[in-house]
Amino acid sequence: MTERFVSEAIKPVIATFDTSRMAAGEPGLPREFMWRGRTIRVASVMRRWRETGKCRHGSPELYVRKHWYEVATSDRETMKIYFERQPSAGKRRERWWLFSIRESE
Repeated sequence: MTERFVSEAIKPVIATFDTSRMAAGEPGLPREFMWRGRTIRVASVMRRWRETGKCRHGSPELYVRKHWYEVATSDRETMKIYFERQPSAGKRRERWWLFSIRESE
């Protein structure tokens, strides 16, 4: 399986958010999302991690910039998706992105 770079916004299906990790400061991971007219169903979360960055106002603190997830889908694909905590003002304001996909052979 080769991993293919995508970098496209995805649209979460609102009623499918997993709210169990929100108390820990993570976003509610959607169990379904739309991408290129397809409904993608998340079968399992294989891995999760955070990307941090320095404070943009000069203090020494680190802040979480992105929440990353590697998920297995019901179509037997592996996708890396992320939630952007503070989307750039100049860009579109999407928060959920499909970074890459590995399709099953």
